[in-house]
Amino acid sequence: MAGMATHVITGAGSGIGAALARRLHARGDELVLHARDAGRAKELAAEFPGARTLVGDLAEPDRLSWAFSHQTLPDRVDSLLHIAGVVDLGEIGELTPKSWRHQLDVNLLAPAELTRLLLPQLRTSRGHVLFVNSGAGLAAHAGWGAYAASKHGLKALADALRQEEHACGVRVTSVYPGRTASPMQAKVHQQEGKEYDAEKWIDPESVATTIVMALDLPRDAEVNDLTVRPGR
Repeated sequence: MAGMATHVITGAGSGIGAALARRLHARGDELVLHARDAGRAKELAAEFPGARTLVGDLAEPDRLSWAFSHQTLPDRVDSLLHIAGVVDLGEIGELTPKSWRHQLDVNLLAPAELTRLLLPQLRTSRGHVLFVNSGAGLAAHAGWGAYAASKHGLKALADALRQEEHACGVRVTSVYPGRTASPMQAKVHQQEGKEYDAEKWIDPESVATTIVMALDLPRDAEVNDLTVRPGR
């Protein structure tokens, strides 16, 4: 992806999203950063001078279309990078529908809706849709049922989208990072009752490196699935 590419990024406020946004911003690419509200949009715009923002709550996927209809969507989208996510651990015997719904809305339905709304631009640019999934999108463990279900669903979304849009030249990648040092990981450790040591886990910069590689790959190839595990 040479030259001034335009990337729409969710989750640019922390962790992998922030690392990737910094990387793409530093090389002069155009950024359109998703924010859940106007206050957050202001913070992101200050952190990434020149970046545009797109405001809408991923926890309310039904309202994204309405929210975006009051804003200017980018004319060109070279990549749509789904990095935002939420996690709420709990056993099936305890998880409420509210907890299930929140994780499914943010982790699965919002990416599906955001993709739908930006597909015309992605088809025109023969762009790239990249989903930051999780090891939980490949295997589910005790206490991770709802989160893993949302991420298994995200894998299905990516796989179907890849087949549907291949003829339009749209590339689709799923990245499955293992535990990555981020605020989300700190929260997971807290929920697990474990001590959090960032040094043990993948640096978000390392995951960002793999994503940039997938984006920059020449047109004759496409990274479909990329699993990134802790190397320490």
